[in-house]
Amino acid sequence: MQKSLITIGLLLAAAGLLWPWLGKIPLGRLPGDIVIDKPGFKVFFPVTTMIIVSVVLSLLSWLLRK
Repeated sequence: MQKSLITIGLLLAAAGLLWPWLGKIPLGRLPGDIVIDKPGFKVFFPVTTMIIVSVVLSLLSWLLRK
């Protein structure tokens, strides 16, 4: 458990440091992501992005188990 928490913390710190470059990746602005933008109200549903992230994480976990 300790190693997992340390790893997660290091990954979050690395993501924080790399955020200016990670923000340029077009995830979150893909076709299929739903945006409702009205004056004073904005809702964002990243449907396509979450499907892609889920598939990638599933593949990574499957590969790491083997």
